[in-house]
Amino acid sequence: MKTTTANYQTLIVTFAEPIRILDNIFDDAEAWGVASLKEWIDCYESTRFTPTGDRTAVITSEYNMEYVQEWLERYTPIGSLVSA
Repeated sequence: MKTTTANYQTLIVTFAEPIRILDNIFDDAEAWGVASLKEWIDCYESTRFTPTGDRTAVITSEYNMEYVQEWLERYTPIGSLVSA
């Protein structure tokens, strides 16, 4: 029997604004289909958003990190991104 271990990528994000403010991007929940940044990122298959402070979060993803990072850089104010 073969055992497969997933290779998850980790990104530590510090936003330039509080996450609760960034959630306002999703005020039109009908248009987005979600109501928060966490919900949006968690919709990517194998990807999870874990807030660790009011402006920081750890994001893990098995194979969608490139797309998540691109979206974050385009639509949110980033203070720093660190791959871990």
